[in-house]
Order: sequence, then structure tokens, then C-alpha cells
Amino acid sequence: MFTMTLKQLKPAALMLLWMTLLTGLAYPLAMTAMGTALFPVQAAGSLLERGGAVAGSSLIGQPFASDRYVHGRPSATSPQAYDAAASAGSNLGPSNPALARAVADRAAKLAAENGGAPVPMDLATASGSGLDPHISPEAAACQAQRVARARGVSLQTVTELIENHTQGRTWRLLGEPRVSVLELNLALDALGKKE
Repeated sequence: MFTMTLKQLKPAALMLLWMTLLTGLAYPLAMTAMGTALFPVQAAGSLLERGGAVAGSSLIGQPFASDRYVHGRPSATSPQAYDAAASAGSNLGPSNPALARAVADRAAKLAAENGGAPVPMDLATASGSGLDPHISPEAAACQAQRVARARGVSLQTVTELIENHTQGRTWRLLGEPRVSVLELNLALDALGKKE
């Protein structure tokens, strides 16, 4: 019986070793190499640079509090906003009074900051991940006057930048038009350097 067990153990151990090498080492290395070769920007984290330094990733939102910047969606991560390691929604249901209060408070604050302009829903609510880097073109447009005033540029200049940074639907079919807040704010900073 002991010899029978050894006969079965040897192929099982060899198969375990072979599959570990194949699926635990060779496959991940091949996929990483292929991803880096075919999609180098995405494989490196979709990082955006400003002045040779990394300003952030186009995949993760960032907090912008100054009136000089377009503000993104609120973050649901805590204790730090836009913390990729803590990606999560608020877990408050739509009928939860705390969520209704938080959205109403955000909307009132945003309306006051932006001259009483109607506040698009995406500016008052966090995304499911709490990290969404995009807002709707309407959400960017409602902030244009505040940003133009704070930067001392014309409303038309800011509006044109928003239009130039609006991305359409993916393959003209999926999703909604969107504006990358980080990319738009980097363009606003570059505009300040040209003046």
C-alpha cells in the first residue's frame, strides 16, 4: 500500500510543480510583458505628467479644492479622499437619510460656490468606487464661471478648454460623454503659463 501511495504522490507532486510554474510564474510574466508591449501607458498606470513630474493617474480622481480648478465628484473613500487602497462606495442606500442629507449639503455648497448654477447630480454624489476621475460636461460647464473668475481669464477660454477635453462615448456607443478633471485642470495650469 505504501508503494501505491508513492506511485500516486510522485505524479501529483510533479503536476503541482509544473502547474505552479506554468500558471504562477510563466503565465503572469507573459501577460505582463504582453500588456507592457501593447499598452505601455496603461500598464504603467495611465500616469499624467506636469513639468516632468507625475501629477496623477487619469484613472483615479484627485481632490481639487481651490476655486482655480474644476472640482470632481466627491470621494466615498475614507479617511483620505480618493485613496485607491480604500476604494469603496459609501454603502448608504438611496432611502438612507444620511445620504440624502450629504447630497443636499454638497449640492447647496456647490450651488453657492458656482453662483447659484443648477448642480448636476454627478457633482453631488460619489461614484460606486469613490475614485471616479471624470465628470459630465454639464458638471464642468457649471463650474466654468467660477474658474474663469478665479484665474482672471474669459469664460469663453474656460468653456473652450472644457469642450476640447470632453471625451465622447467609447466607440460612439458605450457610456456618456465625460471630462477628465485632472487633464482639464492640467490644461488650465498650462493656460496660466502661456499668459
